[in-house]
Amino acid sequence: MSAPEKERSQASVGDLLGDVTRDLSTLVRQEVELAKAELREEASQAGKAGGMFGGAALAGFLAVLFVSYAVWWGLSNVMDEGWAALIVAVVWAVAAAVLLANARTKMRQLRAVLPRTKQTAREMPQAMRGR
Repeated sequence: MSAPEKERSQASVGDLLGDVTRDLSTLVRQEVELAKAELREEASQAGKAGGMFGGAALAGFLAVLFVSYAVWWGLSNVMDEGWAALIVAVVWAVAAAVLLANARTKMRQLRAVLPRTKQTAREMPQAMRGR
């Protein structure tokens, strides 16, 4: 038997529990630090991705804007500029109306799910009590 093994075999239960508690505390502290480091890294990456999404949205908006101007300008070669602008505006109004209708439909479907969630949340405390 080595010296550390003899010391452990002769240690009191209180000393052994103290060692286990200290080791467990160190392990938990190290796990928390690791989790913090991982969260910082993921938050940094998410921030960069968010910035890229923002840049892509801006670039997409500018592309749509300039394509709209080009269509307006192209139509103004065969008709009055006012009518050409009105046609482009109506096309965008129709696109907005279609997107709005789809969004409202999705919101109604979402609201239909919430009452079931509320009901199961109300039942959860009773289920944990064994009822």
